[in-house]
Amino acid sequence: MAKGRGSAALVSIPLILVLVVLLHSSLTEAVTYTVGDRNGWSFDIAGWTRGKRFLAGDTLVFNYDPSFHNVVSVDRLGYNTCSARPLARAYRSGKDQIKLGKGANFFICTMPGHCESGVKMTVIAL
Repeated sequence: MAKGRGSAALVSIPLILVLVVLLHSSLTEAVTYTVGDRNGWSFDIAGWTRGKRFLAGDTLVFNYDPSFHNVVSVDRLGYNTCSARPLARAYRSGKDQIKLGKGANFFICTMPGHCESGVKMTVIAL
């Protein structure tokens, strides 16, 4: 009878390990964030990232009026100077979905005066 109890324990341990791995993988799935929540991509957006933990592979959804804003993915220099290089990726649909890369991700609006007025954001993805 002792042998039967021991074999059940041997089966239970691998099963528990498999469940732990499955649970962990479901906790690290990519997350979709709506930038600015209900306010969308707009002025003074920089504080929106506070308190959020972003991971590489997460998706940002930028909602905005395309006749008033755009989203341009830039490097640190472009972010600091509010300018986009000629080959920078520009989004103009008003419902853009952008997957985060690992490290710093910089976004600006290139409509005249918008970036300088706060329509820009840095997202650090782990």
